Amino acid sequence: MQGLTFRLLIRYETSATAPWRFPAQNASDLWHTVLKTLTADIGASVSQTTARYPVPDLNTLPEDLKSKILEVQEKAGFIPNVFLGLARRPAEWRAFFAYHDALMLKEGGNLSKGDREMIVTTTSAANACLYCVVAHGAILRIYEKKPLVADQVAVNYRKADITPKQMAMLDFAMKVCNASHTVEDADFEALYAHGMDDEDAWDITSITAFFWAFQPHRQRDGDDAQRRVLPHGPSAQTKI
Repeated sequence: MQGLTFRLLIRYETSATAPWRFPAQNASDLWHTVLKTLTADIGASVSQTTARYPVPDLNTLPEDLKSKILEVQEKAGFIPNVFLGLARRPAEWRAFFAYHDALMLKEGGNLSKGDREMIVTTTSAANACLYCVVAHGAILRIYEKKPLVADQVAVNYRKADITPKQMAMLDFAMKVCNASHTVEDADFEALYAHGMDDEDAWDITSITAFFWAFQPHRQRDGDDAQRRVLPHGPSAQTKI
């Protein structure tokens, strides 16, 4: 279903009523429809996955995991399922979120927090992970103070209202995402031309790879069969 929904978005982008050619309210209506479809799809995925890998009881977790999860719940209003799904292996949970924070909350360098969320939103769309598009797109809108930018980069970043630097950044990220074996010196030169350096290229690559590892992968050629080892959606265990 996610693959079908994503193709409908692509078709919508090519029409005269694409989000950035249309009032914000209409773009909001589009995403409301997408979210309804996405919620049903995520619910099915969560049910299938938790049957194989039961979600642990929050109160049985180590104190550091429990405290962090409750902090996220207080801020977001729910617990993203990946927090509880990974918690069945505390050592991996700690490593996962330590690396996540190192990549996404990094100080210094030439990539802002908004740039980092833009990379996640754009490459998540390429990987057909609509949950990540919606979740990280919401953060992107806040950082960039642009109500439609997440929709734009998710559907076709080449037509998005972003800076030349961000366009070069996403060109590099998408090449890493879709054809990493073809990355060459010219791709790095394109980053240098917009004030970025080799460390920024490392960050772009690491962010792209990190989220790819936890997103759905297509299985049979030409169809929409997808599988999540860990569903990303909101957990049913949202109230303690």
